[in-house]
Amino acid sequence: MKKAFLLIAATAVFSTTAWADCTYPRAPGKMPDGNSAPREELLATKKLVDQYNADMNVYLACIKTEHDAAVAKLGAEGTEQQKQQMAAMYTQKNDAAVDELQGVAERFNEQVRAYRAKNPAK
Repeated sequence: MKKAFLLIAATAVFSTTAWADCTYPRAPGKMPDGNSAPREELLATKKLVDQYNADMNVYLACIKTEHDAAVAKLGAEGTEQQKQQMAAMYTQKNDAAVDELQGVAERFNEQVRAYRAKNPAK
């Protein structure tokens, strides 16, 4: 009886963590101050932001793949409500990730504009 319960519990845990295989990337930390940071620091941060962008694109593709697989697994047996809930979860995760990515890019671009205003091209 205990073995059957543990097997059922383990199955439930693994079936609900299907979307947990995608690793959400960590955003770069504090942006350098464009008014005082040296060019090299901004360039180093640009590399971090570019890597974060690439990692986020991998994450977005991963959650899309997992969503599509979950919908396919549900198949014709799934109700329209289940499919809508899955679509809503996917959309929420996708939109939150894209919003964060855009926020990071905008914060970095603000510092680049500040740097350029302080150090006009010669």
